[in-house]
Amino acid sequence: MKYGISNDARPQATLLLTAAVISIVLWFIPFAEIVTYPFRIFVTFIHEGGHALAALLTGNSVESLSIATNASGETYTSTGGTFSQMFVSSAGYLGSMTFGALLLVLIRKAVAARVVLIGSAVLIFALTLIYGLIKPAVSGVVTASLPFTILAGTLLSLGLVAVARYARPRVATFLVSFLAVQCVLNALLDLKTVFFMSSPFGPSVPTDAVNMAHATGIPALIWSVIWIGIAVGILAVTMRLYVSSRKKQFQFDLDRPFEQIPAVFPTTAHTSQNVR
Repeated sequence: MKYGISNDARPQATLLLTAAVISIVLWFIPFAEIVTYPFRIFVTFIHEGGHALAALLTGNSVESLSIATNASGETYTSTGGTFSQMFVSSAGYLGSMTFGALLLVLIRKAVAARVVLIGSAVLIFALTLIYGLIKPAVSGVVTASLPFTILAGTLLSLGLVAVARYARPRVATFLVSFLAVQCVLNALLDLKTVFFMSSPFGPSVPTDAVNMAHATGIPALIWSVIWIGIAVGILAVTMRLYVSSRKKQFQFDLDRPFEQIPAVFPTTAHTSQNVR
């Protein structure tokens, strides 16, 4: 079967390619990290939110979520069984990749960019309010990064809402594309970093892959390779859905011409720490 870029996907594909090129070019411009810093913080919120969601889905509780000024993050959860620990540890990098893929699919399905931006703002603000403020105050799991977490989460949420409210549709759509690219690229870059840190010659630093090694006995390097493979697979499937269409895929709809095809493990006896 032959695949190609469908006509209705070309505007979105052009916008996505532009966002990707800009993201890559910014890597080579001195001090450009100042421009991309809010996006790095956004991706870290998504990463840590993946840990939090995985903990909740496996019947555990989230004690706190914090983001540091260097764009690293920590999520403290109650400790579950081996499967729970594996799921929670895997949900950071793969969660970022999946969220970026979801944004790409929403763009491809022509979901209004304003809706996507407001939904993202609600997600970031909920993580900030519940796990950056309320739960730490109740559980007592307070880190030095919490004040910055609250500030950054609030500003990010307000910024996303402002763009959704005041920006032109094309600008809003470009921002969604840029957020998607940042989630995907940062997930891949972070996995590359984890891969090298997990090697026998790498520094002894607590990472999600180290958490997986503690839970399963399988070396952290193996887990980093597995995560890279899954992330690349998610991206490959998403890109095919995003830009490709099979020839004669909708041939059966010719009979209905008036229907439109829709365009670090336990730090105490009760908590575990996931560090990005």
